[in-house]
Amino acid sequence: MKTMKIQLLCAAILATLVGTARADITIGVSLPLTGPASGLGIPAKNGLTLWPATVAGEKINLIVLDDATDPTLGVKNARRFVTEDKADLILGSIATPVAIPIAEVAAEAQTVQLALSPIPLPAGKDHWSFRLAHSAGVMGQAMVEHMKKQGVKTIGFIGYNDAYGESWLRDITPLLDAAGIKMVATERFARSDTGVTAQALKLTAANPDAILVVASGSGAAMPQLALAERGYKGKIYQTHAAATKDLMRIGGKTVEGTFVSAGPAIVAEALPDSNPSKKQAMTYAAAYDKAFGPGSRNQFGAHSFDAYLLLEAAVPGALKKGKPGTPAFRAALRDELESLARLPVSQGVLDYKPNDHWGFTPDTGVMLKVVNGDWKVE
Repeated sequence: MKTMKIQLLCAAILATLVGTARADITIGVSLPLTGPASGLGIPAKNGLTLWPATVAGEKINLIVLDDATDPTLGVKNARRFVTEDKADLILGSIATPVAIPIAEVAAEAQTVQLALSPIPLPAGKDHWSFRLAHSAGVMGQAMVEHMKKQGVKTIGFIGYNDAYGESWLRDITPLLDAAGIKMVATERFARSDTGVTAQALKLTAANPDAILVVASGSGAAMPQLALAERGYKGKIYQTHAAATKDLMRIGGKTVEGTFVSAGPAIVAEALPDSNPSKKQAMTYAAAYDKAFGPGSRNQFGAHSFDAYLLLEAAVPGALKKGKPGTPAFRAALRDELESLARLPVSQGVLDYKPNDHWGFTPDTGVMLKVVNGDWKVE
């Protein structure tokens, strides 16, 4: 009888310990490590290596899968995360066409998605999705203000024929209209295209003061090279998805003088001390350049870096309401993210609200110019 009582007591103690123990915080990461957007996905994966092993005292379990820039594979990854891995959070994709259907899976599973790309979702469809990339509207404001100062009166557009390209066209058009800048030609191309000769001919014939290229990574150089080959001499603007040294590596001297909108992380040292992002931007830039080579920092690694800063701010509160691996923790994490007030990260200041899961404040954008194969703040 005494032995049985001891066994029961031990069992009760064990049950209590198991009940209070916390599981790892599991994060499913879907990134384009191959395919047309791999130039974005690989740096984003690199950014994950800068994370500490724990957050709020809990171990982080990262499960990284390649979505190959394929929406179908991205959905497959996301479904695995929420069913097999019981993920507390989905991170990705950094390819916009892949991140959009992942958002649907996240919503169905009531699991937070931190999108590393500027996914345009219908109103009310982003309840579980928060963006870590700047919106085209935020970046477009800085760009249009720069165009006005440069005396641009007419503009041409060449961009991806997918959600990223269309979101830029939709968001920048009213800004251009308000500034009195006329869109005189609009062309599109696919991420997988190897040439844009026909589009470049039409744009060159229209001869606008400037042309906006909406593409990403090394793919952003192709339209610019084609325009130069057709003899275009006007100004070229590129979006924040092109704010990478791949633009210069592929474009060479042709991209000298190009204007690029970007977040503050890649020009951390040039930020004034008053910039609220300077501290985190400097931390990111130093860590990334040390790990992957001087000057290798980029937008995409910065988004991954900032994801940890968000977790660092939100997880402590979520742990008070639920344990990792439970619906209560996932719901609490969503609520904590939505209630964070003005959090400085390397890419700006995030200020999510119930009706705004984009976060970045309107003054976030920085205009850069390619000068001697490097970035110069305009």
